[in-house]
Amino acid sequence: MIKIAVLGYGTVGSGVVEVLNTNAKVIAKRAGQEVEVKYVLDLRDFPGDPVQSKVVHDYSIIAEDPEISIVVETMGGTKPAYEFVKTALQSGKSVCTSNKELVAAYGAELVHIAKSKKVNFLFEASVGGGIPVIRPLNQSLTADKIEQINGILNGTTNYILTKMAKEGSDFADVLKEAQELGYAEKDPTADVEGYDACRKIAILTSLAYGQQVDYEDIYTEGITKITAEDFRYAKAIGAAIKIFGSSKKVGGKLYAMVAPQMIKNDNPLFSVDDVFNAICVTGNMLGDVMFYGKGAGKEATASAVVSDVVDAVKHMNVNVMTIWEDEKQEVAPMDEMENRFFVRIGASEKGKAEAEFGEIEPIDGGISDEFGFITEKMKEKDFNEKIAGFDSFITRIRVGF
Repeated sequence: MIKIAVLGYGTVGSGVVEVLNTNAKVIAKRAGQEVEVKYVLDLRDFPGDPVQSKVVHDYSIIAEDPEISIVVETMGGTKPAYEFVKTALQSGKSVCTSNKELVAAYGAELVHIAKSKKVNFLFEASVGGGIPVIRPLNQSLTADKIEQINGILNGTTNYILTKMAKEGSDFADVLKEAQELGYAEKDPTADVEGYDACRKIAILTSLAYGQQVDYEDIYTEGITKITAEDFRYAKAIGAAIKIFGSSKKVGGKLYAMVAPQMIKNDNPLFSVDDVFNAICVTGNMLGDVMFYGKGAGKEATASAVVSDVVDAVKHMNVNVMTIWEDEKQEVAPMDEMENRFFVRIGASEKGKAEAEFGEIEPIDGGISDEFGFITEKMKEKDFNEKIAGFDSFITRIRVGF
């Protein structure tokens, strides 16, 4: 029997305990032996909950117990999670985590410590909730050179944009509804400003190229400026507006960003709606492969964590190799990235747009006194310089087709 400790008894932590209890027999069969929760670390007590007898408030009890082989970290944030996880690994205990902040900031270091101690640091649930994507990147796609990753990585923002598209609603109204339904936090900043997706694309890119990609270096733009009028233009050309975490190698340089994009129905991510997530990975031999499913939620995320627990049990005293070096992978300046742009300006400057941008694709969004168009592909710097000369500029969205 393998004994584990769960750090944090919130949404995901309680879900992990539930999955282990509900599916105990199938988990034991797949892991090769039974898995038992010995401790649950939390600041709170849970009277009436069967887990109460296992609750401890002092992490040292877990760290110093030789019976604990695996620590599950579902606390979130980096403090005190980082110190707890580092101590566990250094003590020869494998760690399974759903904590994207922790993995994005300290992944390379923690992977290295795990390797040196012949244990494992596993983090499938840190990206995409219950969608298996970390393990495939690390194990199944190793014959391919990854050329590009493009993903809908946040369920809250995808839900908001889907509702705006279907109902013609404004951002603020849909956000309020999402909060009432529990899809958005009381403070939704991390989601709607793109910070959550940024950490996730940093993790995926680090794994794809085997070097540390700092999320602070990735250009990040949220959805707060997207309007109902933008969707009228998108609908006119059969397009959707989604927010993506993207990274790609071009000419030896790594480009990465989180930003809304307009895409057409030939894009495999076009039909990913509501709270669902999807990640499209492009390999030089395989081509496109897509991972799709629930990107968040108690059961889905807990399921991914427990799959890591099973993996850790199957590889006791054997490190599952993860190539993630401390050496930093530089992200090319955003000014150098090439994109197409959907632009809205006042109708009075239509002639100027044709003169400045050359070959453009006009779009009739049915809005009087406005002119909408799509540019040719150009560098971000060149676009910004050109658009700065327009007095009636309203907005721009990058185009993914």
